[in-house]
Amino acid sequence: MVKSRLQSLEFDEALIRRYDQSGPRYTSYPTAVQFHESFGADTYRDRARATNSGDTVRPLSLYFHIPFCDTVCFYCACNKVVTKNRKRAIPYLAHLHQEIAAQSELFDRNRSVDQLHWGGGTPTFLSHAQMIDVMRVTGDHFRLRNDDQGEYSIEVDPREADAETMALLREIGFNRLSLGVQDFEPDVQKAVNRIQTEAQTLEVMDAARRVGFKSVNVDLIYGLPRQNRETFAHTIDRVIDTDPDRLSIFNYAHLPDRFKTQRQINAAEIPAPSEKLAILRLTIERLTDAGYLYIGMDHFAKPDDELAIAQRERKLYRNFQGYSTHSDCDLIAMGVTGIGSVGNTYSQNVRTLDEYYAILDDGELPVFRGIELNEDDLLRRYVISELICHFSLDTRDAEIRFDIEFESYFAPEIEALQKMEADGLLALNGRHIEVSPKGRLLIRNICMAFDHYLNKKDETHTFSKVI
Repeated sequence: MVKSRLQSLEFDEALIRRYDQSGPRYTSYPTAVQFHESFGADTYRDRARATNSGDTVRPLSLYFHIPFCDTVCFYCACNKVVTKNRKRAIPYLAHLHQEIAAQSELFDRNRSVDQLHWGGGTPTFLSHAQMIDVMRVTGDHFRLRNDDQGEYSIEVDPREADAETMALLREIGFNRLSLGVQDFEPDVQKAVNRIQTEAQTLEVMDAARRVGFKSVNVDLIYGLPRQNRETFAHTIDRVIDTDPDRLSIFNYAHLPDRFKTQRQINAAEIPAPSEKLAILRLTIERLTDAGYLYIGMDHFAKPDDELAIAQRERKLYRNFQGYSTHSDCDLIAMGVTGIGSVGNTYSQNVRTLDEYYAILDDGELPVFRGIELNEDDLLRRYVISELICHFSLDTRDAEIRFDIEFESYFAPEIEALQKMEADGLLALNGRHIEVSPKGRLLIRNICMAFDHYLNKKDETHTFSKVI
């Protein structure tokens, strides 16, 4: 299959250094920084019910946050509960079942669940019986697909799974798998407190394929302590040998002031910026030589993978779990800290178990903040989504959709883009904005030009570095 020119990439170290700054990852626009507590459960409930009517009623996407982990990985920035006491999952799941029932009352039963995702934490922290029960309760309240055509995925820690687990997950409806690996190098694993052998990972991956998982994704992280280009090359080569359908290569953002577990990392062992860039460059070269396409924002995929196809067909979009092929869904998030996107709103659940339990016991939804998008938000979200997903924008489409004159509406933004054009990040071709192969690694910088909230007030200190 011939790859699209929009799925090629050029590494320009001088350009990357010039644009080295912090910025949003744009899993949403506006970003979570703009969420506020005046948007609460009552507003969410009204807006959710409104999505059941109109010219186009959308299918559903369900996200479940399972926060428990047996051990802590020092690099982790996720919301998690670290415990070896498996009984702590019992009250959590009881309340999650309550939330499933409460959320289902807001949505018509005929709306099919085209996408479902369990994230964490470690979803496979749960017992097999508990996982069966969560899926059963979900099916009791929502219209799950029975044709295996939905995108039903789960994040798996290979240390918490085996062949029996893979068979069980496939049986209850999962057909896509994301495996956390990060790095195969034992010295790096010790530095971040994640000891995981290649054999453990390969056993789970092989088992998933035997039972018919349609897609396998592998997560890696570059920039971890004790990493260098030689050792990471071994990890990349071994991962390529396993032939995953997709890879996510995340940039480690060391933010110990925000994430307490990162304080256990020895900052002196983190690779220097020059070495980190060398690791990234090597990774890109090895993956592209192996036939993987750069989808964007840390993601690579085979040319025949659904992500790559969706990008070529301009059907790709981005949500809180990364890139996705189901842009036509309302996303309902359940569990602590879950962030959903329903109608023209974003909403987030409370952050602690005690709050979550108390609110559900009172018969309320655990939504504590969110935002309702105005017309400017919707326009800018469209522009940012087109650029971050497809590396191009036809400004006429934006004009037709939003009844604006693009050049006058975005005059300051175009001025900023002209400077980026001079640096080779993009081309302004008449009514089109085309991101260049060397600009694709810096797509966050390009999107930031259209971020009204960043331009209104400098909030880049709240975000990670773009590379």
